[in-house]
Amino acid sequence: MSLDRSDVEQIAHLARLQIDAADIDSYSDSLNSILSLVDQMQATNTEGVEPLAHPLDAVQRLRADEVTETNQREALQAVAPATEEGLFLVPKVIE
Repeated sequence: MSLDRSDVEQIAHLARLQIDAADIDSYSDSLNSILSLVDQMQATNTEGVEPLAHPLDAVQRLRADEVTETNQREALQAVAPATEEGLFLVPKVIE
């Protein structure tokens, strides 16, 4: 697939881009090289290739799920204007 000048102008119009008339040819060349690369990639034989979740066979090391902070609820709620049964009370903003 090859794009000409009118195709690039139409794409720019649809994308709401303002392109100088002098730059249309360079945009056309760039877009044509991208489309050529896509055509090349689509022509690759992928028969029997399993899809990957990640290109590298890496495993994320996870830290141990441990509590690292002490419970400070009483100290924090002691300075709150209103609390009830361990919860902060806030004014209703949506009716």
